[in-house]
Amino acid sequence: MTRTDTPSAWDERTQLVTFLDYARDTARAKCDGVSEEGARTAPLPGSPLMTLSGLINHLRWVEYYWFQVVFLGEEDEGPWTDEDPDREMRIAVDIALADLLLEYEQQSAPYRELVAAHDLDARAKRPVGDLDHRDLRWILLHLIEETARHNGHLDILRELIDGTTGV
Repeated sequence: MTRTDTPSAWDERTQLVTFLDYARDTARAKCDGVSEEGARTAPLPGSPLMTLSGLINHLRWVEYYWFQVVFLGEEDEGPWTDEDPDREMRIAVDIALADLLLEYEQQSAPYRELVAAHDLDARAKRPVGDLDHRDLRWILLHLIEETARHNGHLDILRELIDGTTGV
């Protein structure tokens, strides 16, 4: 996999999509070569759901939520419930890491198409909580921030699991 944060053009949309793809690719690269046992290991005593598998599944479902539920206004069919709001992280340890990574990668293509088909100023169909309807630009920036933040978590977990650094 070749990762780059250098866009092919300097317009705003290309820059945003390039950075989101770079963050996605980095998350996947953090998992290269890790064992299934390692992917399911939660090495931080105070964070029992913090696993490589859990974070990859979380990132996959976060994009689903922001693009499909918030932006498009579709019904929320995510794995979370009111009783278990972090369920996507909990169930990830029962799914092969390769499957989680593939699902995360495969969903990126239709989301790229969604972004290409809408103006960055287009407003989401649903407000978030008592906040206003976010525009697509804000959603992209939020997903870049969310993915980059979790890439830091993936860095720490990977080093604690098997000593791998610098990916």
